[in-house]
Parts: sequence; structure tokens; C-alpha cells
Amino acid sequence: MGVGMIFAAFAKTLGQLGDPRFRRVLWLGIGLTIVLLAMAYVGFLWFLQWILGPSSTLPVVGEVTWVNDLATWASLLFMIVLSVFLMVPVASAITSMFLDDVAHAVEDKHYPHLPAATSVPFGEAVKDTVNFLGIIIAANLLALVVYAIFSPFALFIFWALNGFLLGREYFTLAAIRRVGRAGAKQLRRKHMGTIWLAGTLMAIPLSVPLMNLAIPILGAATFTHIFHAVAAKQQ
Repeated sequence: MGVGMIFAAFAKTLGQLGDPRFRRVLWLGIGLTIVLLAMAYVGFLWFLQWILGPSSTLPVVGEVTWVNDLATWASLLFMIVLSVFLMVPVASAITSMFLDDVAHAVEDKHYPHLPAATSVPFGEAVKDTVNFLGIIIAANLLALVVYAIFSPFALFIFWALNGFLLGREYFTLAAIRRVGRAGAKQLRRKHMGTIWLAGTLMAIPLSVPLMNLAIPILGAATFTHIFHAVAAKQQ
């Protein structure tokens, strides 16, 4: 039942790609995602060049400059790989910024009978964003030990862990607009299996470079549909 609900929600999301309002938020989200990843790469590149200096000295050969060029190109490949891990906190930040816009576009098209949602106060929204982001970063840093111990299963552990965290965050932010913090927590507990699975199905394409750029916004729309599906069951 949960799987059918998730795929139905995603199908509705894809069906709204022709909506100009939805496309606008999608392109804004993709653009900001690229900017955040580029900033991370520039910061890493600056650190690498600071470590290496303008030139390097090799035994026998002496001073050479091509090592820095090689390191720069190698760093680009490294950042492409690292973007798989960076996309998780980036996705967390993106949904906090754009979920309300995405949810409005989704609800106007698919749930026009609903009254206006209650906006989360700016201070609370910032607090939630920082808390979610801190939890995601801390959990992934701690998980590095688990990845090293169970290296053959590291990718699956990564998907499961971040699927749980992202699903929890995305669902909470979608639900809190309609049923408040306590109601969101209650629904989340009751439907945690579906939420976790949906988050994991979102974490998997986040691991695919280029494809992962669109996933935060598509995920926000999908979780808006999932919230309305589980909320309807309560009535």
C-alpha cells in the first residue's frame, strides 16, 4: 500500500512539470543547488591550492608546477564523487527554502478545495532548518565509522540512513503547514514506514550526479502529496 502511494505521489509530481509556476520553482531550486555545490568546490579548491602552494618540489626532479594542475583536475573528479554526499545536506537546505512555494503550487492544482495553509513563522522555520541540517551532518559524520566497518554495504546504509532523515524532514515540513507541529509528529509516527521508504527512494537518485539536481524540489512536491494521502486516511 505504501509503495503504491509513493509512486502515485511521484506520478502526480511529474504530471505537474508542465505547470509554469511549478517549473519556476524547479529551475530556481536547480540553480541554487548548482550554486551551493559550486561554492563547496571553490572552497575545496582554495584549500587545496593553499596546501600545495604555487608550485611543488619533487625529489630529483626539483620544482614543478604541473602537480598543481593535476591536483586541480583531480579535485574536480573528487568533488563530483563528493557531491553524492554533499547533496544530502543541500537537499535539506533546499526543501526548507522552497517547500512552501512547492506546496502552494501542488495544492492549488490538486487540492484547490483546501483552505489556506498556516505559514510557519520565520524564526521557527530557521530553527527547524538549522536543527534538521545539524542532525543530518552529525548523523552522516558518525556513520563514517559504520561505512568503514561494513564497506560492502556502505551505499545501502547511506541510502537507508539518509532516507530516514530526509523522509522525516520533508514530511514534517509538508505536514506542519496543515496540522501543526504536534499533528505532524503524530502522523509521522503512524506512517513512518511509508515515509522512510519514500525518503530512501529519494536518497537513491540523490546519489546520481546531474539527476540529483532536480530531486530536492521533486521530493518536496512528492512529500506534499504523501502528506495529503496519509492525512485523508485519518478522516
